[in-house]
Amino acid sequence: MIRTRFAPSPTGYLHIGGARTALFSWAYARKHGGKFILRVEDTDLERSTQASVQAILDGMQWLGLDCDEGPFFQMQRVERYQAVAEQLVNEGKAYRCYCTKEELDQMREAQRARGEKPRYDGRWRDSLQKPPPGVKPVIRFKNPQGGEVTWNDEVKGPITVSNNELDDLVILRGDGVPTYNFGVVIDDLDMNITNVIRGDDHVNNTPRQINIYKALGATLPKFGHVPMILGHDGERLSKRHGAVSVMQYRDEGFLPEALVNYLARLGWSHGDDEKFTREQLVEWFDLAHISKSPARFDPDKLLWLNQQYLREADSHRLADLVQPFFAADGCSTAGGPALFAVIDLLRPRASSLRELADAAVFFYRPLQPSAALRAQHYTHEVRPALEDLHARFAACVWNRAAINDVVKAVVGAHALKMP
Repeated sequence: MIRTRFAPSPTGYLHIGGARTALFSWAYARKHGGKFILRVEDTDLERSTQASVQAILDGMQWLGLDCDEGPFFQMQRVERYQAVAEQLVNEGKAYRCYCTKEELDQMREAQRARGEKPRYDGRWRDSLQKPPPGVKPVIRFKNPQGGEVTWNDEVKGPITVSNNELDDLVILRGDGVPTYNFGVVIDDLDMNITNVIRGDDHVNNTPRQINIYKALGATLPKFGHVPMILGHDGERLSKRHGAVSVMQYRDEGFLPEALVNYLARLGWSHGDDEKFTREQLVEWFDLAHISKSPARFDPDKLLWLNQQYLREADSHRLADLVQPFFAADGCSTAGGPALFAVIDLLRPRASSLRELADAAVFFYRPLQPSAALRAQHYTHEVRPALEDLHARFAACVWNRAAINDVVKAVVGAHALKMP
């Protein structure tokens, strides 16, 4: 059975890049009748927060990316990582390193001075010297010192990395907490992950992880690395390109189905189809049609897509969704026309729920023109016509035909011209 996972670090909100990775992993599992697992990689103790965990969960729920298992938390599995690290030490595939921070800094400075790439030099790899007192050792993995690591990436194709480019990475810190590259391998093994779909910023981690898999005698999952998302100007996506948090798009009035549709099209395609349902995405999704080049985030395209979904959405549902915008503005829809009917009137010109609410507020809140506006438009010449219009409106039946008759009557009575 296909088993994919999404494994965010709870150090912030669910951003656009992470949401797309989660979507691709979710769609791949759903396409193949598999399982989608959520794992929270919370080993960065200084930066991980419960608020970030909740923000990630809220974002995935809003997008409709339901998981079959999880969320699992790495910090609840620390003893498991420690046990496997000790197993590798006992098998001669890992070792304790007692280098202090100062020694490592001196090592790197000397390497830079010689024009070399800074890396751990393996001084404790086969050392028989007595451990120094007062130093908490880390455990390092014995990376193979020759040969190559090759895998057939599901997105990028064959990739080969020489083992000479890899040093002996730390797999367990002095405090007993695993590093990323070690924890992710143990988790993926224990959770029977068959397909790892993630951003291509992890390509450099993959050969290290493959070597750990091999040291454990484990079967490798298939890897697929998705190109990053750039801003419309070709630079790496950041806050200056607009919202980067998924929930910020919700708060700005985007529909989740519009954002899901747009995220799917960021680097993946199905012919010329721009708009499709969640069910169609699951039916059509494959890794073969993920582009090898970075995708460019176009906020105007997302806004256009959101507008298309607004035009098709159930008006009663939209009425519920715009209520928070009215509440934030201190406006009540009680006593006014049916909100769903107002939405039907306004939605052809709206691109977001916020725009809908801003346009609809005039149906529920008396207009209070400023003194300057009154002085400019409410002149002696137009006052009689406006007062007549107001009186007739107050007395007429409120429907299209009656309103039209009133306007025509006032225009005729005051010798005005229709605009």
